[in-house]
Amino acid sequence: MATTRRGRPPAGPERRNTLVLAAYQCLAEDGFERLRLRDVATRVGIDHSSIHHHFPTKQDLVVAVVDHATQQFRSTTPPEGSPVERLRQHLATLGRRIVDEPELHIVLRELDLRARRDPELREIITSHEEGWRNSLRALLTDAAAAGALVPGVDPTTGAELIIATVKGASLASGHADDVLELLEQLLIRA
Repeated sequence: MATTRRGRPPAGPERRNTLVLAAYQCLAEDGFERLRLRDVATRVGIDHSSIHHHFPTKQDLVVAVVDHATQQFRSTTPPEGSPVERLRQHLATLGRRIVDEPELHIVLRELDLRARRDPELREIITSHEEGWRNSLRALLTDAAAAGALVPGVDPTTGAELIIATVKGASLASGHADDVLELLEQLLIRA
C-alpha cells in the first residue's frame, strides 16, 4: 500500500485505487460473501465512513474491482499475426496467467458466482465480457475464413466454448496450460 510521508494512506485518486486493491485482496482471501467495507477500510488505514467519499455503495466498489480485474486482460491477444497465431498466443497467455496469478482468477470466479444471484452484478460482468466475446468471435471468424478452424466450429459457439473453458480451467489452475492447449487442438486444424 502506498503511503504519504507522514505514514497516512494516500488521498484522492490514489486512495480510490488503494481501496480497489484492498477490496480485491479481501475478495481473493475471503470471498464475496465475507467482503465488508469495514475490513477494506482497515486494510487501507482509514475510517470506515471515508470509503463512501470514493464509493457511495458497496456495489460501486465491487464495480471498480470488476473494472480492475477485467483490465488485466486487455493485452492478452497480440495485435499482429495470423488469426491462428493470435488465438494460440491468447490461449497460451491466459493459461500462464491462470497459473501465475491465481488471485486474479479467484476474484473473477467469486464475482461470477455472485452474479448468478445478483442481476445488477451479472449485467456489469456481462458488459465487461462482451468485448472479450466479440474479440474471440472476430478472431474465430477470421480463422474460419482462412480455413484454419476444424470443420463445423461456429465462431459464436467457439467463443463461448473458449470463455467457459478458461473459466473452468481457472478452477484447476495447476492444469490450465494443458486444458487450454487441448482446447486449441480441438478448435484449430493441425
